[in-house]
Amino acid sequence: MEIAKQMEELGKRAKAAARRMSFAEGAAKDAAIAALGRLLAQEREAIAAANAKDLAAAEAKNYDPPFVDRLRLTDAVVASMAQACAEVAAMPDPVGALDTTWKRPSGLLVGKMRIPLGVIAMIYESRPNVTVDSAILCLKAGNAVVLRGGSEAIHSNLCLAGLIRRALDEAGLPADAVQVVETTDRAAVAALLKLDQYIDVIIPRGGEGLIRAVVDGARMPVLKHFKGVCHVYVDQAADLDQALEIVFNAKCQRPGVCNATEGLLVHTAVAFDFLPRLGVRLGNAGVQFRACPHSLPFLGPTATPITEADKGYEFHDLILAVVVVGSQEEAQDYIAAYGSNHTEAIVTQDHAAAMRFLREVDASMVAVNASTRFNDGGELGLGAEIGICTSKLHSYGPMGVKELTTTKFVCLGSGQVRG
Repeated sequence: MEIAKQMEELGKRAKAAARRMSFAEGAAKDAAIAALGRLLAQEREAIAAANAKDLAAAEAKNYDPPFVDRLRLTDAVVASMAQACAEVAAMPDPVGALDTTWKRPSGLLVGKMRIPLGVIAMIYESRPNVTVDSAILCLKAGNAVVLRGGSEAIHSNLCLAGLIRRALDEAGLPADAVQVVETTDRAAVAALLKLDQYIDVIIPRGGEGLIRAVVDGARMPVLKHFKGVCHVYVDQAADLDQALEIVFNAKCQRPGVCNATEGLLVHTAVAFDFLPRLGVRLGNAGVQFRACPHSLPFLGPTATPITEADKGYEFHDLILAVVVVGSQEEAQDYIAAYGSNHTEAIVTQDHAAAMRFLREVDASMVAVNASTRFNDGGELGLGAEIGICTSKLHSYGPMGVKELTTTKFVCLGSGQVRG
C-alpha cells in the first residue's frame, strides 16, 4: 500500500478512536496510564535492547554527543517516564469540567466546558521519551494521538508504542488511540500534514528546520516553538553566589535542550566582580564564551570575541554568549531583539526590578532567581509535557493535560426562546 494511503487509513482509525476517547471514563484512562507505568518497569530489558539498536546506528552515523544524549533511554529516563505516568494518572480529569458559568437576564445558564482537541499528530526527533509523555498526556485529555518519531529512534519508539497499546487493551480502551507511524520514509510526514479531515492539530518537536517544514506544509493548526534562545540577566542587585549557581545550572546541566541558557547579560555594576568567577567556574566545566568587548578580558582562555551571528543563536552546546549591559532596560531590549519567547530569567534581590522583569519580558516562562531549566512540564507541576509553545494561540508555554483540551459553550435552559 502506498504511503499516502497508509497514512489516510491511520488517520481514519485515529478519528474513530478519538470519538471513543472523548467520552471515556476517567477511571479507564487512569488505569491505562497506570498500567503503562508498570509495563515500563517490567519491560526494562526489552526497552534497553531496542534503544541499544538506535544508539548503535546513531554512533555509526557519527551523530554529535548532544543528539545521542537525547536519544539514550537510561534507567533514570525510564524511571522518569514511569513517574510521569503515576503523576498524570493522579491528576484531575479535565474533560467535562466547567471552567466558568454565568447567568443571563433570561435565566439561561451559560458555561464553558472542557473538551478534547480530538486527534493530535506529534512529529518529533531523537527523544523517544516523547513517545510516552505525549501518549499519556493525550490520553488523559481524551484525545487520540499519532506519533511520528525520527528514524534514529524507530526501534525505541516501536517498543514503547507496543507497551502503550498493551496498556490501552488492558483498560478496555481503543488501542488505536495511540499509533506510531512505522515507516521511516519522510513521505509519511508530508502525507500526514494533508490529513486535516482526520487530524485536528499538529505538534512538531525538534530542530528549527523540522518545525518550519511542518508549519509550511500543514493544513491544520500547528502548536510549536522554533528555537530556544534563553537568557539570564544578572542584575546590579544580584546575589552573585546565587547568580553563579543559576548560570552554571542553566548552561551546563544539559546544554543540548531547548531551555538551556544561550545568552548571559551582566549589569556593568557587578561585571568586574562576577565575570572572573564565571570564567573560572564555567570555563573549568568546558564552556566556551562568546564575549562582548567589556566581558572578554575577564573570562579567561576559552573566551573569544562575540559576533553578531552569536547573538540569538541556539548553540545546543557548552557555548555561552556574554554581554555586559548598562541597565535593566538595555538587558530587556537585548532580550526583545534576540530572544525567542521561550524562557528568560533575572537574578536580583531588588523586588521592583524583579516585578518589572516579570511584567515586561515576553516569554512563555519568566523566572526570578531560578534557572531557565525549570521551563518544563514536569518541573512546573504538569506531570509531563507534550512540548513548549511560543505562539500565543492556542497555548503559551509547556503544554500539559489542560493545554491539550479546548472549551465549548454549553447552555442550560428551562424553555427559553429568543425574542
